[in-house]
Amino acid sequence: MLKTRILTAFVLLFVFFFALFYFPPIGWLVFATFVAAFAGWEWGALMALGMTSRVVFGIVTACICAVIVALFPGAFGLANAVPEAAWHLGRWFYFPATVFWLLIVPIWMKSHWSLPKSVVGLFIGLVVILPTWLALVQLKQTGGEVALVLILSAVWIADIAAYAFGRTLGKHKLAPGISPGKTWEGAIGGGLAVIAYGFTLSPKLPSVLAENGVLLFSLLLLFTVISIVGDLFESLLKRQAGLKDSSSILPGHGGVLDRIDSLTSTLPLVALVWLGTVYNAWL
Repeated sequence: MLKTRILTAFVLLFVFFFALFYFPPIGWLVFATFVAAFAGWEWGALMALGMTSRVVFGIVTACICAVIVALFPGAFGLANAVPEAAWHLGRWFYFPATVFWLLIVPIWMKSHWSLPKSVVGLFIGLVVILPTWLALVQLKQTGGEVALVLILSAVWIADIAAYAFGRTLGKHKLAPGISPGKTWEGAIGGGLAVIAYGFTLSPKLPSVLAENGVLLFSLLLLFTVISIVGDLFESLLKRQAGLKDSSSILPGHGGVLDRIDSLTSTLPLVALVWLGTVYNAWL
């Protein structure tokens, strides 16, 4: 099992980095759309849909992505690219997504609501998937490949640090009814690691963040919290659906949603702050 997990991780990283650094912009856009389609297919499993319905929702998710690109090509750096268009389009996705993760999801988890097996459940899936897809595309478009890797690394560092602190110091359960393995010690350790990482990279951040330590600290702390919320939310949905993983498409790792659960909550927030700063939208 460990050998399979390591091999799959190696292949995933190779494919991801090859697509990120060597695909042209349209190629990266197609790659991100495939990720969104598979995430949509797996979301159907969380809703206990049949295989046909799951496939249809995955295709519909990809089609919605394609329609958005066709309607707003300038926001994706394509024909007649308009740099500010990335912000004008993105804010309509990132603001609602951030509100969803910061306000609605904590209440959802506290109340242990079930995912509606209706159009409402499908809409919630789009709220989770589409802003993540858009952020993957726009963060690379506006910040470049290295910037996107550094952003994703913050999530990976949070996960690794939380696991290490949890295994060595963990005594107090964070959310035993949702994910028994997670502890407050792990969450605090992950937060400390992210804050240290963020301040180390601060010279490379926009000046409004690099020169305001309190603001940067607050955003890094919020980043950590919302990352944990994303992870716990998918764990709750899987538990309610009676699933160990969102799918078995990635041997040893489960499914696409299992790999991007924290990204679905963090990337919209990062894109909101990043694009708002780049285009001076907050001034």
